[in-house]
Amino acid sequence: MSNDHSQYVHYPLMADIAPLEESIAELVHDGDVVAMEGFTALIPFAAAHEIIRQGRRDLTLVRMTPDLVFDQLIGAGCARRLVFSWGGNPGVGSLQLEEHSHAGMANRYAAGASGLPFGVLRGYVGTDLPERTDSIKPIECPFTGERLTAVAALRPDVAIVPAQRAGRAGNVQLWGITGVQKEAVLASSRSLVTVEEIVDELDPRPDAIVLPGWAVTRVAEVPEGARPSYALGYYDRDNDAYRAWDAISRDREAFGRWVDELVAAGSRA
Repeated sequence: MSNDHSQYVHYPLMADIAPLEESIAELVHDGDVVAMEGFTALIPFAAAHEIIRQGRRDLTLVRMTPDLVFDQLIGAGCARRLVFSWGGNPGVGSLQLEEHSHAGMANRYAAGASGLPFGVLRGYVGTDLPERTDSIKPIECPFTGERLTAVAALRPDVAIVPAQRAGRAGNVQLWGITGVQKEAVLASSRSLVTVEEIVDELDPRPDAIVLPGWAVTRVAEVPEGARPSYALGYYDRDNDAYRAWDAISRDREAFGRWVDELVAAGSRA
């Protein structure tokens, strides 16, 4: 039996707590595969804006529902490729696209988190995605002969997710609509969690997910780090900001001014 464990993700003993700017500089590099998850709530806007400020390029962006946050990263020139299961802004020019179903993406994250080479599901039947996507393959069940679909495991270089709070040992607590944040963090080589606050003790909460400090690389305290999406228990979704973005995204000059203001705001922080 081989003793080569290089295919497995190696976790730190405890997450480091560091500022957002420093964390992005250390964890996100040009050409990386970057998963940025958060389903409706807890979308990593602050982290994405810091990536834009630091001028990262040629990123493969992975997200189940690339919405406004990926619109901004793509427009700012950070992205080379997009791996997704639903796109809210399909007009992305020459960007390379890899499309999946929600179930397929979730299975890919779960396989990566489990150290498996692929996930298996009943899906993609009746679509042309297996014919045009290398990470989707038909497979036969060795026990029943049933025709199933295999999807290649997702193992991003870095996962970035927001959460409500973290303890001082780096344990993270999030609740509400949690999506695949846990699986994305466990599947990735490195991870950054932005939190609304760091507390001395994590009080138990019904239906909350706790990411242990050993599974997280960095924690950054970033109040309102998910705005204009929302963080349950902290602030509501800023619907006006979403509506205002439509006009900005349709006008290149308006978008350019938005980027300039974003970068200038960061330099004054």
